[in-house]
Amino acid sequence: MRASVLSAATVAALVGYAASVAILLAAATALGATPAQAASWLLAISLGKAAGSALLSWQTKVPVVLAWSTPGAALIAATSGISFAEGVGAFVVTGLLIAATGLIRPLGALVARIPDGIAAGMLAGVLLPFCLKGATAAQGLPAIVLPMVAVFLVVRLWNPAMATLAAFATGIALALISGADLSTLRLSAPLLTFTAPEVRPGVILGLALPLYLVTMASQNLPGFATLRAAGYEPPVNAALTTTGLISTVTAFFGAHTVSMAAITAAICLGPDVHPDRDKRWIVGLAYACVWVLLGLLSPTVLQLLAALPTPVVAALVALALLSPLMGACTAAFAHPDQRLPATLTLVTTASGMAAFGIGAAFWGLMIGLAAWGLDHARPRRT
Repeated sequence: MRASVLSAATVAALVGYAASVAILLAAATALGATPAQAASWLLAISLGKAAGSALLSWQTKVPVVLAWSTPGAALIAATSGISFAEGVGAFVVTGLLIAATGLIRPLGALVARIPDGIAAGMLAGVLLPFCLKGATAAQGLPAIVLPMVAVFLVVRLWNPAMATLAAFATGIALALISGADLSTLRLSAPLLTFTAPEVRPGVILGLALPLYLVTMASQNLPGFATLRAAGYEPPVNAALTTTGLISTVTAFFGAHTVSMAAITAAICLGPDVHPDRDKRWIVGLAYACVWVLLGLLSPTVLQLLAALPTPVVAALVALALLSPLMGACTAAFAHPDQRLPATLTLVTTASGMAAFGIGAAFWGLMIGLAAWGLDHARPRRT
């Protein structure tokens, strides 16, 4: 275990954690989770990522590192009218769908038939409202938020992966200077809290299905592409089956989906991690150890976020989601014949509308597919 392996694993885990833990807290709040349930969510998903990264890396001898679905957490945070138990039911179904995709090839082929632009439009519609709240946060607390934005913009010139972490540290420091009370922070023992799932058809269509599609399109597929770009053959079926089963188990303790990592994975795949590419897989073991430690700190981290001013957390979420939003918008409008369906999907999803107890992401997907189907059913002029 070289020092460079430990360094890369630690940086990758911290970047992934700091960049999106506030989004996970927003998701837990949207479902009405208690502090104990939110802490259980964070602990369970951290342990799930650790177990999956270590298992897949050891079995395949490929440096596989996992993440939680950040766009998926944003999707959950955008929902309303769903209880925590119903959210857990949706997470269980999502995990089973991901596992089935790894085991049943026709299911994966069916998902692949959804036009890229429409899937990306749904993701962009989920992320856009959170990014817009960043401007409102800057208006509400400019003395802290604007320096966070400045640090983010400067740091990303040299190291984009560290930009959100630097902005987070800036926000904490300025909040302390401005008088934020962190004296109530305590080191608390983390506990897994079991939640019996409740399954409601409207929640399955409005949350579980979009969460499955968002996780596949924005996390798993880019994660596999990142491994290929580094010269590794990704264990697609094994990864989908493993992450799906892990997500199913951790869902009973409040956690949403575990998935392949993309941005943080890139930190762990270069020759600076280990000169021998055949031994680079051990970074997955080191990464797993770091995530176990982060999971054990989950109650304290959530206390810290709760103690920060609301605009600071909103700005952190907005900055963390800028890169995924940029990628989603680029993919949504990349194909000329999909631009109108993608736009309809984006605006419907971003509107937050709900009908028949089903959320906006599902209706955005449906209207986009309908528009795309009508375009392709129209007789072509010869």
